Amino acid sequence: MGELLADYTTFRLGGPADQLLTHHDPDGWPDTVRAAGERPFILGGGSNILAADAGYRGTVIRMATRGITAHPVGTDTIEVTVQAGEPLSELVTYCVAEGLSGVEYLGGIPGTVGAAPVQNAGAYGQQIADHLTHVTAYDWTSRQLTHLDTDQCGFRYRSSRFKTEPGRWTILTVTLRLTRSRRAAPVAYSHLARALDVPLGARPPLAEAAAGVIADRRARGLTLPTTGPDVRQAGSIFMNPPVTAPQAAAVRAAGGPVHQDPDGVTRASAGWLLEHCGYTRGLHVEPGVACSSRRVLTLTARNGATASSVTAALQRMAGDVAQATGIELRHEPVLLHGPTMTA
Repeated sequence: MGELLADYTTFRLGGPADQLLTHHDPDGWPDTVRAAGERPFILGGGSNILAADAGYRGTVIRMATRGITAHPVGTDTIEVTVQAGEPLSELVTYCVAEGLSGVEYLGGIPGTVGAAPVQNAGAYGQQIADHLTHVTAYDWTSRQLTHLDTDQCGFRYRSSRFKTEPGRWTILTVTLRLTRSRRAAPVAYSHLARALDVPLGARPPLAEAAAGVIADRRARGLTLPTTGPDVRQAGSIFMNPPVTAPQAAAVRAAGGPVHQDPDGVTRASAGWLLEHCGYTRGLHVEPGVACSSRRVLTLTARNGATASSVTAALQRMAGDVAQATGIELRHEPVLLHGPTMTA
């Protein structure tokens, strides 16, 4: 049998893959494609994956290419090309050190740069799509390399064509166009403004803003811990769900927050909905599975956890919210099982 997927996911769960290939060398991609054969599953940092206990009956390619290159394209505009296996946190650190604004609010988000466009990773009013110009990707349907410009990526709130066409694309590089500046983008979130002690719309120093984001995420349990009971997790387990006007009114009447996402869709807070249904920090939901000690929107794997028990917890929590409010929650982690995957 192959290597355990548990060794490559932050839940630390999952059986063996039939074949697990690690792609290190950007120039070696044709060799990786030949070794993979049929369409594989692509694994980045494993921070958004729940692999089945029985493993995966197929090939998994782990993207481990690293590297960041930059060149000017204008007086104060820099184009940065990043290898898919580069951790997103390392890209943020690099850009802040180089005085490049555009991704400073994405610090502390786990995973790789190649995975960021799939989910259109974002935080504090900034998302990866905002400054992305194009990606280089391999199309497993045509078996060809291609460049996809921003308008070809189908970006939406926490989604893209890479997510809605699962398995078709492997992102190899991501290119961003950033601005040379000592100042961060305007602060758009109230709690970040309070954390930085600046008014909304202010542009604090770049390094100060980036450090404030990390501190705020850590204080709210939004970073992956390295020790303690919450270390085995995949971050937020549900996306903030879209709601109808009557549902939004009901949530507001019950004291819950409602907001509009960048696409103009009205959404409720998934964390508030779970709390409204009786979920609390540290609550044991299924055998070996508990809400994080910091927030109910994060599930953690404890002793005795299995992928099946995590899946059962996801189903129970979503079912309780649907029964109580009529609002459907959609899970964030990709469920990897058999020869298929479920987003």
